[in-house]
Amino acid sequence: MPDKNKSKNMIVGIKQTIRMVERRSVSEVFIAQDADNYVTKSVIEAAKANNIPIKYVESKKKLGHLCGIEIGASTAATIKDSQTTA
Repeated sequence: MPDKNKSKNMIVGIKQTIRMVERRSVSEVFIAQDADNYVTKSVIEAAKANNIPIKYVESKKKLGHLCGIEIGASTAATIKDSQTTA
């Protein structure tokens, strides 16, 4: 699970997660178990294709909270230490 204190090192959302996975700029991907499979399918496929570990979180609400946002999140990822979100 993502460390709540490290939420600054997280990216949230389908498009950003896929973009960073394809760049291999993330160390792991998080998927909310209650997210729609249609929405998360592309993230899961990209993570598997790039050999990035996938971890599942109980709910979108919990994943959003762990990422430091007030709303739910279907996907998120931890940015590798040497990367920035610029």
